[in-house]
Amino acid sequence: MNLSTRYLGLDLKHPVMPGASPLADHIDTVKRLEDAGASAIVLRSLFEEQILREQMAAYEHSETHAESFAEALTYFPTPQTFVFGPDEYLEHLRRVKVAVGVPVIASLNGTTPGGWLDYPPLIESAGADALELNLYRLAFDHYVTGQEVEHEAVNVVREVRRTVRIPLAVKLSPFYSSLAQFAGQLDQAGADGLVLFNRFYQPDIDPETLELNRSLHLSDSRELPLRLRWLGALSGQLRASLAVSGGVHTGRDAIKAVMAGAHAVQVVSALLQHGPGHLKVLIGQMEDWMREFEWEAIDTMRGNMSLARCPDPAAYERANYVRMLQGWRIQ
Repeated sequence: MNLSTRYLGLDLKHPVMPGASPLADHIDTVKRLEDAGASAIVLRSLFEEQILREQMAAYEHSETHAESFAEALTYFPTPQTFVFGPDEYLEHLRRVKVAVGVPVIASLNGTTPGGWLDYPPLIESAGADALELNLYRLAFDHYVTGQEVEHEAVNVVREVRRTVRIPLAVKLSPFYSSLAQFAGQLDQAGADGLVLFNRFYQPDIDPETLELNRSLHLSDSRELPLRLRWLGALSGQLRASLAVSGGVHTGRDAIKAVMAGAHAVQVVSALLQHGPGHLKVLIGQMEDWMREFEWEAIDTMRGNMSLARCPDPAAYERANYVRMLQGWRIQ
């Protein structure tokens, strides 16, 4: 049985890896993830705000009128918000590379052109095998069009692609007006892979205390169908490889993602719930399923349930929406 796959030009022993998260913050946990079978390690993100704050602070100390920048610094999260500063992140990346024998994928989270884009070459020099660029943009400005948001994101990808040689993945949200067309633009701009999708964490309101509550809710398998839809729609349409992130909690979930078109399967919530050793469980479940249904290799099943190849393409499209609503009956 052959579970090997190729993602971002990297040859992996199977598709399953931990996604960007606190799981890779400590070397001992990283080693446990490798021991459990991780095909690659994705580090937590280094944020645009971290880099810009540090750059602005450095500029503040070097200028005569430093006090003019003090208020500007308050627009950024405090250093205590982040686990690693930019320099610590690079050092941690170096240590992870020494500690494990699987590919290490660094992660940058940002959306706008700026000085933080000086960091991809430093990440490459620190030893990253690939870079995941997490485009997490909340467009609240009423005067900024969707086209402008997409254009800016494509320019960021193009600029990063220009500065590094390592493979580049782009992690994006499903909230674009024409996702398939946008994915094509990212592909043309030089993205070697797309990760579907990042999760937008929504604030809740406490009506008694008049406060916004920030809470983290882990995913479950119910989040997977949205990702399956877009994996299926994009499979075979792009040069870039595809990864799924969010909603994979079982080996069967991972099989579904591969059948929709995924080259890689990123897992976070299930590992936060059950520990690094759960990777071994997921991989074993995939092997058991393939053995039961007589699949010899991952490559032969990839994309066989995509929009282009599945027996009922209408299930991906508007026709399915009509059927679902018209078929609903009150009991």
